[in-house]
Formats: sequence, C-alpha cells, structure tokens
Amino acid sequence: MQIIKSIFKLAVFICPFAATAQSTYLPQGDKGYHFVDRLEIKQQTNTDLNFSTLKPYNRKYIVQQAEYIDSLRKQFASSLVTEETHHIKFTKLDEYNMNSLLMNNSEWVTGSKESFLSKKPFWGAFYKTKPNLLEVNVKDFFLVVNPVLQFNLSKESGNSETIFLNTRGITARGMIAKKLGFVTTITDNQERGPQFFQQYIGSARAVPGAGYYKGFKNTGVDYFDARGYITFNAAKYIDVQFGYDKNFIGNGYRSLFLSDWGNSNLFLKLNTKIWKLNYQNLFMELMPQFIKNGDNLLDRKYAAMHHLSMNVTKWLNVGVFESIIFGRRNHFDFEYLNPIIFLRHIESTVGSPDNALLGGDFKANIAHKVQVYGQLLLDEFVLSRIKANRGWWANKYGTQLGIKYIDAFGIPNLDLQAETNRVRPYTYSHNDSVSNYSHYNQPLGHPLGANFNEFVGIARYQPLAKVFIMAKLIYYKKGLDSLGYNAGGNIFRLDTDRYGIDEGYTVGGGKKATCINALMQVSYELRENLYIDLSYQHRSFKVVNTPAQDNSMSLITAGVRLNIAKRQYDF
Repeated sequence: MQIIKSIFKLAVFICPFAATAQSTYLPQGDKGYHFVDRLEIKQQTNTDLNFSTLKPYNRKYIVQQAEYIDSLRKQFASSLVTEETHHIKFTKLDEYNMNSLLMNNSEWVTGSKESFLSKKPFWGAFYKTKPNLLEVNVKDFFLVVNPVLQFNLSKESGNSETIFLNTRGITARGMIAKKLGFVTTITDNQERGPQFFQQYIGSARAVPGAGYYKGFKNTGVDYFDARGYITFNAAKYIDVQFGYDKNFIGNGYRSLFLSDWGNSNLFLKLNTKIWKLNYQNLFMELMPQFIKNGDNLLDRKYAAMHHLSMNVTKWLNVGVFESIIFGRRNHFDFEYLNPIIFLRHIESTVGSPDNALLGGDFKANIAHKVQVYGQLLLDEFVLSRIKANRGWWANKYGTQLGIKYIDAFGIPNLDLQAETNRVRPYTYSHNDSVSNYSHYNQPLGHPLGANFNEFVGIARYQPLAKVFIMAKLIYYKKGLDSLGYNAGGNIFRLDTDRYGIDEGYTVGGGKKATCINALMQVSYELRENLYIDLSYQHRSFKVVNTPAQDNSMSLITAGVRLNIAKRQYDF
C-alpha cells in the first residue's frame, strides 16, 4: 500500500490550508444507526441523510440533520404548522432518542448542552457528561475517552462447555482545531462461541469480524482488535478518511457490495458531496487466502471501489457501484488510482486479469412510514445465456430487496424490516485464488458467499425509554459442494474448477442445506451506553440426506456491555 501512503502524505501536506471543520464517524453497530433510519423515513424529503447508503455515518452531518428535524418538530408542537412539519410526527421516545443521539455527538451540537451534564460526576473529574468517562472541549481541541466492555455467559444445548465472550478495551476520538479528526479503538478479546461458530473458525481459519487469533482454552479463541483512522477535508466538498477499520455500502441488514462482517482493513477513502450527488472512492489493502505458519509476512492484494449516488427526487435515491480486486500479489496497479474513470475499462485495458464487479442500488422513502431498498450486483453475465435459462455457470449476479416499516400498524416505536438476498453460484469467485472477493479468509460481501437464497426478518420495539426488544429471523437455503462437484457456493474455490460442467447451475443447487437462525433479545440501558442483555437463540442447520452434517442448538445468553455493539452469531 506504499502508493496510498504516498498519496496520503501528499494530501496532508497540500490540504490543511484549505481544510474546514472535519468530523469523525459513528462506530460499527452504534444505536444511533437505527434512529437515523427512523429520522430519514419520517422526514422523507431528501437531505444529507439520504446518502446513508454509505456507512459509517458522519457525526457532523447526522447532528446537523437531527437538529434541523428537531426544530421542525418544535415548530409543529408550538402550532407553527407548515407543509414540511405536518408529516413529521415524533413519539415521546423519539424525543428521548433524539437527545441521546445529540448527547453522544455533542462536539457538533449548536443548541443547549445542559441536559448532557451529569448531576454527580465521579470524583468531580470523570463522567462530567453522561456518555463519556473523560471529555475535553476547549478551544481548538476536543477529546473523548471511554472504556469498552462486553462480558457474556451462555449455555448451549448439548454442550457441556461454557460459552463466553470477554472483551475489554478503550476508545478515543477527537478533533484538532476542527480540521483534523482522529479515532482509535483497542480491545482484547477471549471468546468461545457456540459449536457452529467454532466449526466455522476451524474450516475458514478466521474469526468472523476479527483478524489474527490464537487458541484459548482448547475450543476458544484469543484475539486483539485495534482500529483507528484520521479524517480531514481536502476541499470544501471533499472529505478524506485514512486508517484501519471497516466500511459498509448498502441500506439493508446485509450488503452484496461491501459488508462490515469480516476483518478490518487498511483504506483510503475520498467522499465528495455536492448538489444532489455523493461520490465515494475507496482504495483498500487486503489479504488473500492464506494458512498462517509461524511469524511470516502475509501476502497482500488490493481493491478499488467507486460508489456514486444521486437524489433523483425528493424521496428517491439511486446509486451505481463498481469494484476491482487486483489479482496480483503484493503489487498495486497505478492504473486504478484514477478516481473518476470507469474501472472495468481499465481492467480490460490491462488484459482483464482482475475481478471486476458492477452494481446498482436504490432507496425510496414512502408516506413517512416506509422505506423500500435494493441492490443488484453483476459479476459476470451474458444476456443471451440468461434468456436461454440453462444455468450457465458464468451468469454470476446477486439481488437484494428489502422494506422497512416504522411505527408499524400505528404502534409507536415498533419497527419492522424484511429483506431477501439471492446470489447465484460462482459469484465473487475468480480464476485465481488471489482475486476472489475476500479479505483475511472472510467474504467482503455477503457472509454466506454465493449460491444461496436468504430471508431476514427483524422486529425492533422500544416500549420504554431504556428498554429495547429485538426479534430476528434468518432463513436460508444454500448449495454445498459434494465429492467431485463444485456447486459454486464457496467463493475461495476457483471458478474454473468445474470438472467440465458449464450448465445446470441453479441457486441452491448441489448438496442442499437449509438453516433457520432465530433470536429474541431484550436489553436494558442502565445508564448511557451501558446495557444488560438477555437473549435466546435457536439455530437449526440441515443438509438433505446427510444427517452427519445436521446441527441444531439453543443458546441462552446473559451479559453486560459498555460502548460496544452486541456480539451476533447471525449466519
């Protein structure tokens, strides 16, 4: 990634003179994401929030929009009804969550901050504000430091071992003169997940969401997770972010383009927002599939991704996506540094050795209650072959369609989401092991890889200010490989490994597996960002005519967490 580091150094040298106020971003899994979704749907009119296809969210932008919507709410409450305020209906808990959102992003709040202050700070120095252990806000310097904790104990049916997660760490964010932002999060983790989670680690040689790990107490894992980045403005409309973390492109629970399910990676991101357009360039350093043996330097591979979205109408946002995985070990291709060119053209020009993907997405906010969204991913396809309907192997594509319904059926703070994902065989795979759509032995896109149909249903309900209830159901059918047959579901296998069979590939074809993964979770917020969690999960995995691969389990979990999202076993 030497070229990216060189570009970054040049940008830092050139741009500070023109830099303007620069923000950090909401961390992965922050509770603010769901509330921002509610605000966007309630408002319906396109704003900065309608570029929320790209995650993480910029703290500055969400506070600006939240304050604007809150001002409209107050106008409505004081009988100053306009066409814009008439449809924005806040529940009492929306007001509570609005205050929480602003309190956790206070560096950008322009109104009163009195409600953010603690009545009794610890020793007069700590938790002066409700969310933050230490907060410094003086001229030209802002700093927040917080502990990170997650401790879960679980009982799995049919397993005599204790299932546990023990996470301890620290996170800090800040700004210097509102021109340079910085974030760092460091955690140490010991985890023994349920048996299907352990089996995944054994087969993939990777811990979902993490990087390097060691064995711990026979069936557990021990891993250290460190993330961090800096942000600044290269120009009035261009934000720059450089660091080691995760990104997500999409409006759904899953993403077919780029998900945050796997390990963090080194990246340089340019985001240009002007008029009705938002354009993101993402350059990434990744690691190809590997088997780690001792302290040896791992190989690298690289990726370039572009996403352009536009507010077409007041309620409709559409986007186009392209990406290239560079199929050359430890070698960055300078051709792909052009931030505005069509990447597929470059890939063809250099001889078509790399893995090129294209896509489109949309999001429509309807009636201040509903959001419909979707993605179309194109890896390879020939239209005539699709019309022939013979299951040609190289028709490689995926689709997503979803809907969100807030305050469902007139019940305040009951939010429903339904989503389907379908990915054909061999999608994301390539003709060499370096170019597949993966990083650190984990998929970059959908965690199931390819050759599957999936349904996701989520219900979220907040009956009281501090009580959060979530029910989630994931059901999928996936085609597995069998002896002598590559069904196209394993993205790490070469797409040339077909044993001469070019047709007859259908979604879910091969050895047929079905999975039901259901979760019920109740969380109580003791104080800001400190939760007690109780959950029950049931997972049933079956393979047709192969009882030895069947797996069924129930998992009861109790835990406490602070300043971190709940660990999910959602595959």
